[in-house]
Amino acid sequence: MPHISSICVYCGSSNDGPKAHREVAVELGKMMVARDIRLIYGGGGVGVMGAIADAVMDAGGDVTGIIPDFLMHQEAGHSKITNLEVVKTMHERKARMAELSDGFLILPGGMGTLEEFFEIVTWRKLNLHNKPIAILNTEGFWDGLRNLIDDMAAANYARPADVALTTYVGTPGEALDALEQQASASGNLASDKL
Repeated sequence: MPHISSICVYCGSSNDGPKAHREVAVELGKMMVARDIRLIYGGGGVGVMGAIADAVMDAGGDVTGIIPDFLMHQEAGHSKITNLEVVKTMHERKARMAELSDGFLILPGGMGTLEEFFEIVTWRKLNLHNKPIAILNTEGFWDGLRNLIDDMAAANYARPADVALTTYVGTPGEALDALEQQASASGNLASDKL
């Protein structure tokens, strides 16, 4: 049975979002360490990104951040994580994060988080990977996204199978469980198409 050993977390880099979002990120980070799961993320030291990275590091876990050089100052590249890889482009960043991860988890964030989500779920739809994807819908933050995708399916721009590519959950524990269950169901975490 496949075990998820690394999760790519997509999330916001703003400190201005609700405090509850950073608190959930801290809770998730601690749970990831307890389950021996490495964090792969965008390399920032602020916002939800910084909160989860700090939580994993504080609990003795392993964190790999991938950040493009031009964002080192804007997202405050995190200098106190296990490994910070600085790349040239956003495309390199996203490809590297996907390559290192056994699954994907979306936390609250902004436009960049949405873009990362749609790319990774589209890659799964196109069979470029078979890795699990979950959305941690903290305080209903992603309800609008869920409704949008349901509307796309109702208008026949997405298939029911496309909608089912993502699991929505309410707590960090449910998120980790959902990713493990999806990995077990698929029987394969690896992909050479990314």
